[in-house]
Amino acid sequence: MMSVRVAFSSLLLIALLVADVPPNSQALLPDSEPHRLSTLDTAGDGHLHSLQARYKALSAQLSRLKPQQPYILVDTARNHLYVKRRQEVVLDAIASTGSGIILDKPGEGNDQWVFDTPRGEFLVQSKLTDPAWVKPDWAFIEEGEEIPKNPADRVEQGVLGEYALGFGKGYFIHGTLYTRLLGKNVTHGCIRLNDGDLKRVYTFARVGTPIIIF
Repeated sequence: MMSVRVAFSSLLLIALLVADVPPNSQALLPDSEPHRLSTLDTAGDGHLHSLQARYKALSAQLSRLKPQQPYILVDTARNHLYVKRRQEVVLDAIASTGSGIILDKPGEGNDQWVFDTPRGEFLVQSKLTDPAWVKPDWAFIEEGEEIPKNPADRVEQGVLGEYALGFGKGYFIHGTLYTRLLGKNVTHGCIRLNDGDLKRVYTFARVGTPIIIF
């Protein structure tokens, strides 16, 4: 199962890269070299046809490897979350994903926190309603505050929205108070949605629903 997931993720990335090649792309030549135009056009056309053929083959492989059940797809570059059922897009939602910011951990070591959204294949592991945020150490260090000794001082209500879907290692799809920042890479690794989209994803997903992040 893991090899299928790795193959699917790899093919997805390659297919997306190849898909960006414009169908009628041409090399731009300086006016002083018109005699090279036909040669470069021929070479360029050959390369383009090769890429298009490769894209077709990858698309066919990708289609066979797609999860048979509905799944969640997250594009961290464009900050979009999609709910998909085979080829059908059930939901296209604007999201916020990891900022990539690095924060040094306290102490003499070189340890750091890197606030990236993890890439790869995951599963919905938990579904929560009215989730509370248990603030990790970095949340206090980032604000210049002391790390509390009482665990109860870490709990903050009302900042994650009405629902949260956990997909491992403390990462969640959840709501946000900062809807103006949706569409930007601003999170500490979690995936944020507005209230309406979050409710649709929560209703759609089951424990075990695949999540593919790239």
